[in-house]
Amino acid sequence: MLKKIDPTKTNAWASLHELAGEQAQTIKELFKADRSRAKQFSVEWDGLFFDYSKHRIDEEIMDALMDLAKECEVNDGIERMFKGEAINETEDRAVLHVALRNRSNRKTLVGGVDLMPEVNEVLDQMARFSTSVREGDRLGATGKRFKHVVNIGIGGSDLGPVMAVEALKAFQCNMRFHFVSNVDEAHLVETLKQIKAEETLFIIASKTFTTQETMTNAQSAREWFLQQIEDEEAIAKHFVAVSTNEAAVTAFGIDPGNMFRFWDWVGGRYSLWSAIGLPIMLAIGDQAFFKLLEGAHAVDEHVKVKGSQSIPSIMALLGIWYNNFFEAESHAVLPYSQYLSRFPAYLQQADMESNGKSMTRAGVPVRYSTGPIVWGEPGTNGQHAFYQLLHQGTKLIPVDFIAYIKPVHGNGDHHQKLLANFLAQSQALMQGKSVKEAEKELRNEGLKEEEVVKILPFKVFEGNNPSSSILFDEWGAYQLGQLIALYEHKIFIQGLIWNIYSFDQWGVELGKQLAAPILDEMTAKRNGSASSVRFDGSTTELLSRIQRKLK
Repeated sequence: MLKKIDPTKTNAWASLHELAGEQAQTIKELFKADRSRAKQFSVEWDGLFFDYSKHRIDEEIMDALMDLAKECEVNDGIERMFKGEAINETEDRAVLHVALRNRSNRKTLVGGVDLMPEVNEVLDQMARFSTSVREGDRLGATGKRFKHVVNIGIGGSDLGPVMAVEALKAFQCNMRFHFVSNVDEAHLVETLKQIKAEETLFIIASKTFTTQETMTNAQSAREWFLQQIEDEEAIAKHFVAVSTNEAAVTAFGIDPGNMFRFWDWVGGRYSLWSAIGLPIMLAIGDQAFFKLLEGAHAVDEHVKVKGSQSIPSIMALLGIWYNNFFEAESHAVLPYSQYLSRFPAYLQQADMESNGKSMTRAGVPVRYSTGPIVWGEPGTNGQHAFYQLLHQGTKLIPVDFIAYIKPVHGNGDHHQKLLANFLAQSQALMQGKSVKEAEKELRNEGLKEEEVVKILPFKVFEGNNPSSSILFDEWGAYQLGQLIALYEHKIFIQGLIWNIYSFDQWGVELGKQLAAPILDEMTAKRNGSASSVRFDGSTTELLSRIQRKLK
């Protein structure tokens, strides 16, 4: 069990409140006062450079943040997770996505049983299947190679794979990958327009094989397939499953030998390392997929050794500094890579589903802010959209900038311009533009005095906006594994300090529960039956309008 420590009762919390109130120097002034600041507040490790010098911190503040981690026993929590204790207490489960990428193959015990033989067995099954498809040994019902892969899932069964496949697009085979998640039929219909049944492999990703959105799309895809290829036996050649429900998988028509297992100690938003990652392996091959696991495993080892001094812990503590002591409500993640265009969306689930909690581990309401709103877009697109708010808006929004040095493609001109913007934006957020600087700029443009006076207030940038920079030497599967794992551990460490459970998601369930009786009511009305279900006034009126318009 995790310790149940109220962070607000710690000495460090009180010290941090005082330090936040006393802080007068801007980040720009801190740099002027300390020429070695960039070296002091940065970490170089395993091909990446983490620069957190552009933050409203000094040595005293960082010491206090480290004290907070110590008083909240962060290292103990990390150790309990790696030991396989049931730290997801509300569901009585261990949390062992780290076992899925345990490339050292050290024993990982749950209930005295080593998980690694099963983990390796599924990885081997995935590798054999992936290789057979990629090399053309496994063919469709008409003898054609697969040109398309359609992954049908939702939540963690979609966001992780779609993000990773996009992030590693430069290293993919020549098959095309499609992801269908939304129960809105448009998502499936528009995907099916792009493919031919005889050239398509479908992956149905649902642990229980009962998820409403996934199984609705899966059944519709099955019906479409059989309209193209009128042979029930062909289903087994074109459909595979990532699930634990063998009976339902078999009833669907999928060969149980093509069902890839995962386990209840794998949370959906942490599952891309498991068989849920099958589309990733199909896209980049088994060896590159193992590199993805190795990158994440390297971060796991870093966290095990460094604990609260690790890069993810520093990231977590900086987030708490702004969230809890400066009332920052959101956090922007801005990757300077088009390949990482889906990474902010992936992090939205990873972070907000994990730490969007208002109940402590002791079962009482929290009295402080927990998970931030996470958002972002790739640069440089975001610069021509929401960066205005970052630079001159009224909200404090800490930022993570992400980039890699060596270009994936040969055109260095593009990449140099991308990196120039990556560097310039963090500098601009920190430095801003003073009244004096803005006035000089306007006068140099030859504006008349009255024009200078009129325009000057709008040209001033306050600056002092905090940001971190995560800079990789190069880009590939290993680096993506590192990046994802950095944020996974950051999220977990923040949850430890906030005294909340980061690995359940009861808030996801309520909407699903309420949708069922509404769907029953729609079905009853369509069949001319009466229903005794009663809803609130707004829902009743909306439902009535929908039913009238659908007649």
